Amino acid sequence: MITSNYEAAEWRTVKASGTLDSTNQILLKNRYFEGVYGYEVLTRMKLDDGRDVWLDRGWVKAGKDAKTAPVITPIPDGQISITARLRLDRSLPQGAFFALPVSGAGMISKLNAQSGLKSEGFYLDLIDGSDPKLKPDVPAQVPELSDGPHLAYALQWVFFAGLIGYGRILIRRGQILTSKEL
Repeated sequence: MITSNYEAAEWRTVKASGTLDSTNQILLKNRYFEGVYGYEVLTRMKLDDGRDVWLDRGWVKAGKDAKTAPVITPIPDGQISITARLRLDRSLPQGAFFALPVSGAGMISKLNAQSGLKSEGFYLDLIDGSDPKLKPDVPAQVPELSDGPHLAYALQWVFFAGLIGYGRILIRRGQILTSKEL
């Protein structure tokens, strides 16, 4: 069951039931899986309690060229039950590399504004469902959390800052010749 405290439930596995709307599906482009270009498939779902959400049905491989549509598994008709991971609207990747979002609105909010639809401030990553058609071939990937090379990067930037400081000292002392003096 999906609680009303979305912040606390983010990334947790939830169970939900409702119906899928095959007329409202969206393909999110520029999604890669194991070096292959494809799309993330979002389908609109009406929950039993009347709320509308977007369901991320996983990744599908792109067609052989831009004119060929990807093959999307058809959705089952009628009532379904799913197991999914609750994700907040801001969890979807936004913008290009190093781009900052212009506003606090996430991808789902923008999709709703463009389509004229309304949905909750979260979406669901499909893990499994009551119908075999619902099981995604490639489910949405969970970000990998690691300690990473953070200390190495921090030391690198401290070193760069030290070089800049040392260069400024040399310039002020006149030990570096300017182009006019050469």
